[in-house]
Amino acid sequence: MKKAKKIVAFFTSCALVFSACVVSSNSAEARTNTKPTDSSKKEAAKTPSQQYANSMQPGWNLGNSFDSVGNTGETSWGNPPVTEALLEKVKGEGFKSIRIPLTVYGRVGTAPNYTIDSTYLNRYAQVVKMALALKLKVMINIHHDSWEWAEYINADDDNGEAMAEYKAIWTQLSSYFKDYSSDLCFESLNEPTFKNHSGDVATDVQLKRLDAVNTEFHSIVRNSGGNNAARMLVMPTLNTNNSDDRCASLYNTIAGLKDPNIVATLHYYGYWPFSVNIAGSTTMDSNTVSDINASFDRMYNNFTAKGVGVVVGEYGLLSFDGSAKSDVVEHGELLKYIEYLTYYAKSKGIAMMLWDNGGMINRQTYKWNDAEFSNVVKASFKTRSSYAASDEIFVKKEASNKDIPVSLTLNGNTLASIYNGNVKLKLGTDYTYSNGVVTLKGAYISRLINGNYGTKATLTFKFSAGADFNVDINYENTPLLSKGKGTTAGFNIPIQFNGSKLLTLEAVNADGTATGPANWTTYKQFGDSFTVDYTTNSLTMTNTFFNACNDGTITLKLHFESGEVLQCNITKSGTTVTAN
Repeated sequence: MKKAKKIVAFFTSCALVFSACVVSSNSAEARTNTKPTDSSKKEAAKTPSQQYANSMQPGWNLGNSFDSVGNTGETSWGNPPVTEALLEKVKGEGFKSIRIPLTVYGRVGTAPNYTIDSTYLNRYAQVVKMALALKLKVMINIHHDSWEWAEYINADDDNGEAMAEYKAIWTQLSSYFKDYSSDLCFESLNEPTFKNHSGDVATDVQLKRLDAVNTEFHSIVRNSGGNNAARMLVMPTLNTNNSDDRCASLYNTIAGLKDPNIVATLHYYGYWPFSVNIAGSTTMDSNTVSDINASFDRMYNNFTAKGVGVVVGEYGLLSFDGSAKSDVVEHGELLKYIEYLTYYAKSKGIAMMLWDNGGMINRQTYKWNDAEFSNVVKASFKTRSSYAASDEIFVKKEASNKDIPVSLTLNGNTLASIYNGNVKLKLGTDYTYSNGVVTLKGAYISRLINGNYGTKATLTFKFSAGADFNVDINYENTPLLSKGKGTTAGFNIPIQFNGSKLLTLEAVNADGTATGPANWTTYKQFGDSFTVDYTTNSLTMTNTFFNACNDGTITLKLHFESGEVLQCNITKSGTTVTAN
């Protein structure tokens, strides 16, 4: 998976779900405290596929390595060669399984044999062996081919060529790996989608083509000898989407094969507006929680409850292109999302595999790029974590002596202590605590608010179990906007952030209608229509934004994490942009 393509595919599959959402008045905190039904108590003994899926929990993806496309092999997309030390790190972090995506596009010969490049396949197998030697479950697949030649499988205008290539490739892979242990499982195709060379086809047509793919895959593997007669096979829904029609179609395929060694797989990247920060969906609100609940309930009802094991082969957020530590989705809200997502999936008996394209565990240093994220992920393997209403507190000088209440969502834990670095805050002096609310005393806060604007302290909330939760105390003032002139290639709005942080922005025409990309909402997509850089005081409206705007005056409403909203007007005239 490479996110640029992933976002397009995911938006297509999520559009109907988003448009049908009903906003709930319940808070996210209230919803996340609701315990799902413990379905396991009502289950019969787990089936082989359920046992196998459970043994894969938790899992990790070796993304953007062997699935990369290019002529420099596994390093084509910028990651270094895979090492045993990296896999040892993954194992040491508590992961039980690893998905190693493989793209053969550009690495096969011509018809009719479609021979996979032996050097590439041997190197791939070397890494598979490394992982198996570490007692990790390993999943292999055909990956980005799904957006290349494989999307034309059984196309009306393909003359059977793509299906012939698919069969040839799995015939080779099945033969190559047939004597590997049962800890190796095969996934038929990553995020399958289908079309004709002449254009798109209806969903029901795509479902039939996927059924044919999974059925051929099953036949090839089961008849290839060695350990493949009973090897665990992994079959995806169309687009790895969790809608009922896609789940029902895959279940019917699996049921028809009458094979106990088949696991269903889907992917989950969250409620789309929250996942990319668009449409004002900036927090882990009831819509985001409801999407998690409904999605995993569908997975459970369509598969788990019927005896089929489920592995979510990829999870995260669509904004995770480089790292979890970014400005697109507010960091504290991201941590809440990961905490609740993994908890709810676990409650449904569904295994989860974290997508990592190199942005999570650094493949040079073997350290997590975001320690807070890693702590929440690893804690979720065993227990729930607690968090505050926000991980950011903004204080102006004139309000620095006021007490600040901080509401906690405990998720069954208790507050143990609060630290500022190595210094423990004093209960009763620096803060008070009652009924899940910490009150930071104004006398304590005022000592922090001085000097330059920005983060003055990071308070670490420690709990009886789970990960710590950090809250930044920020000294801020109202941001200052200035006049300026530039071009549509990328216009930097003159701004002094003064310790504030941007949450989202709106863009409207003079008549009040939305402008820019996705003009069904006034709230623009963070990272697509605009970017920020606090180190250089840069707020940049992108070329993508201006390409979707007509000439004229555009009003921008800047929403900051502190709650302040500022307004500025910019005028677009051809390729010239002026901030008034």
